[in-house]
Amino acid sequence: MTPREVAFFTGVLVLLGAGWGITIPLTKIAVSTGFGHYGLIFWQLAIGTVLMSVLSLLRGKGLPFNRFTLRVFAVVALIGTLIPNTASYQAAVHVPAGILSILLSMIPMFAFPVALALKLDRFSWRRFCGLGVGLAGVLIIVMPGVSSALNTPVFWMMIALVAGLCYALEGNVVAKWGTAGLDAIQVLFGASLLGAVAILPLTLASDQFIAPAELLGRAGYALILASVAHTLVYAGYVWLVGRAGPMFTVQVSYLVTGFGILWAKVILSEAYPPAVWAALGLMFVGMYLVQPRPKAALAPS
Repeated sequence: MTPREVAFFTGVLVLLGAGWGITIPLTKIAVSTGFGHYGLIFWQLAIGTVLMSVLSLLRGKGLPFNRFTLRVFAVVALIGTLIPNTASYQAAVHVPAGILSILLSMIPMFAFPVALALKLDRFSWRRFCGLGVGLAGVLIIVMPGVSSALNTPVFWMMIALVAGLCYALEGNVVAKWGTAGLDAIQVLFGASLLGAVAILPLTLASDQFIAPAELLGRAGYALILASVAHTLVYAGYVWLVGRAGPMFTVQVSYLVTGFGILWAKVILSEAYPPAVWAALGLMFVGMYLVQPRPKAALAPS
C-alpha cells in the first residue's frame, strides 16, 4: 500500500463518515413534523430499493430469489432496518441528534458480547474493558443532571440504544450464518425490497402512510436525502472494505460519531453540557479498546 493510496483511502473514509453522520440530524428533521415511523421506514426502504436496483443494473448482477436468499433478506430487513429504525425514528423525536450519534458508537461494543454468545470470538480482558468504558459513557449521559440539562427522558435514550444492539446483532448473525452466496450490495437490495413490501401493510393499517406529495417539504426532503446518503455511503463502505480491508474501514465508526455531532451543531444548532463531551471521550476509548487487534493496518495491495 503506497502512501498515495493510504491518503486516498483515508479521504474516502472521511467522506463516508461525513455522509453517514449527516443522516442522523436529517432523521431528526424528518420526524419533526409528525410523520409516523412506519411511513418513514417505508419510504426509506422504497428509495433505497430504487437506488439499489440502478446500482445492480450498472454492476450487471441480478437478485436471486430462493428460500435461502429470502431467509437472509428477511433477517437483515428485520434486525437491520425494521426494528432499529422503528426505535431510532421514535427516539429521534425526543433525543438530540448529537446524543443519538454518541449512542450509536456503542455498536462495536455491543458486538463483542454478541460475538461471545454466538461463539464467534474469544474473551479478551482488553475488549471487556472497552465495553465497560463505553457503558460508563452511556451512564454519564443518562445521569439525572445530564439528562435534565439535555431535556431528554432517559427512557428514550434507552430506546435509542436498541438500534445499536440490532446492528451489532446483524453483523454477527451474518458472520455466523453467511449470506447464501450473495454479496453485500445484493443483500442490502433484497432486504430493502422485502422490507418495503413487509412494512407497507402495517403503514397503511396504522394510518401512517406518507403520500408522495407530502414529501415535498423540509421533513420530506430530509428523509429523501438521508435515504440517498445511506444507500450511497453503504455502497462506498463495501467498496472500501474490498480495497483497504475491514480493519481500516471499521475506523469509520469514530468519524460517524464525530461528524454526527458536528452536523447536529451546524444544522440544528445543538449544544451540550460538558459531561456529554466527557462521555464522548469515553466512547472513543471504548471503541478503540473493543476492536480486535489487526494483523496489519491495511490489506495488502
